[in-house]
Amino acid sequence: MQIDTMDRVGAVRWAAEMLRRDDVLFLDTETTGLDEQAEIVEIAAVDARGTVLLDTLVRPRRPIPVEARAVHGISDAMVAAAPTWPAVQAELARLLRTHPRVVIYNAAFDRRMLAQTARGYRLPPLEAEWHCAMLRYAAFAEERHPRSGDYRWHRLEHAAAALGVAPPTHRALGDVRTCWAVVAAMAALPPR
Repeated sequence: MQIDTMDRVGAVRWAAEMLRRDDVLFLDTETTGLDEQAEIVEIAAVDARGTVLLDTLVRPRRPIPVEARAVHGISDAMVAAAPTWPAVQAELARLLRTHPRVVIYNAAFDRRMLAQTARGYRLPPLEAEWHCAMLRYAAFAEERHPRSGDYRWHRLEHAAAALGVAPPTHRALGDVRTCWAVVAAMAALPPR
């Protein structure tokens, strides 16, 4: 990868474009864990203006492990009356018809969880144009990994602190709002 300021410029332009569009959805999930059996237990989405379009708990098929509860604070009791994934995926699919561009901080993880949870219910994967805000922020920050030379990935907490926006909460709505604010801050800064 060539080292120059074009990557930062590209990240600023991307951020501005995502906020300018009417067809963009910012998304975040909370899960029962990180492994191949993990499921989504909460999902939230906002549009390019930050308006909440989806914010719901999701009842998983298995109990929420204590390790996951320690991260996000979502308990089995909290999800007992929540909809199951098929109902939530139907609502998300409806949103994707008008908002087919999806911005996620660490998109690879959330995309895997979306597909994995759908597969657990024998549902087709959701189709969208996926954008990773974490990778865009990495280009924006222009910090190189000492071994690979690629841009270094940053946790959402770090990106938020560096840009002076509210930190993530480890709940889907709080984290998606932080992701949106990181993208908005990137768009507002000069590309250098």
